[in-house]
Amino acid sequence: MHDIYELIENNEHFLVIYKKPNTSFHSEGGERGLFETVKQTQGLAELYPVHRLDKVTSGLLVMAKTATANQELVNQFKNREIQKFYLAISAKKPKKKQGLIKGDMESARRGAWKLLTTHINPAITQFFSASVGEGKRLFIVKPHTGKTHQIRVALKSIGAPIVGDALYADAASCINRDRVYLHAFSLAFKLNGQDYRFTELPREGDLFSTVEFNTAIQEFLSPWQLAWPKY
Repeated sequence: MHDIYELIENNEHFLVIYKKPNTSFHSEGGERGLFETVKQTQGLAELYPVHRLDKVTSGLLVMAKTATANQELVNQFKNREIQKFYLAISAKKPKKKQGLIKGDMESARRGAWKLLTTHINPAITQFFSASVGEGKRLFIVKPHTGKTHQIRVALKSIGAPIVGDALYADAASCINRDRVYLHAFSLAFKLNGQDYRFTELPREGDLFSTVEFNTAIQEFLSPWQLAWPKY
């Protein structure tokens, strides 16, 4: 175990890590980022960043150990063949409790993004949700595209910004919050004819350790088995 990540899987083709929240993927300001930390602590001469997570997001990340594995996995992400599920908590009542959020995205102010009503190259997100008490809702989210801030923007667009997300939520949703409540929960892909699936519950955050959360998450523990409608 390391300060900013935990090793989940390590084989000849790739490794999977659990990224801690508030961890930058890239090195910045002279401080070594997650990718370089993993490469150095695992003693690897070669390592490839297949995909990334926002600094605030915790959860599962894949890094390839060979150029061949990297190309295959990158292509699967690009072709939407990798199955991804996220968890999020909002303190606001959503306009709908489950469904589809679809629209183009464009950059807004302060590094934020916003959802448009057009569908030229849309971000596509499906979700279910459940109550976790005191007006809060737990979301299980299935993104079909990989746009910047996609889930954060999608949930804001239905009136349910993520707790602790200062970029998209109001101040009340961020006061005394110990993290942004977004977590990369489950990941599945195929490589060299073998199927892989990894699922890790969030380890950090008071709201991710309540009795209400532990009750609500039971119906989402195998998100690939949920009745996701065709979109």
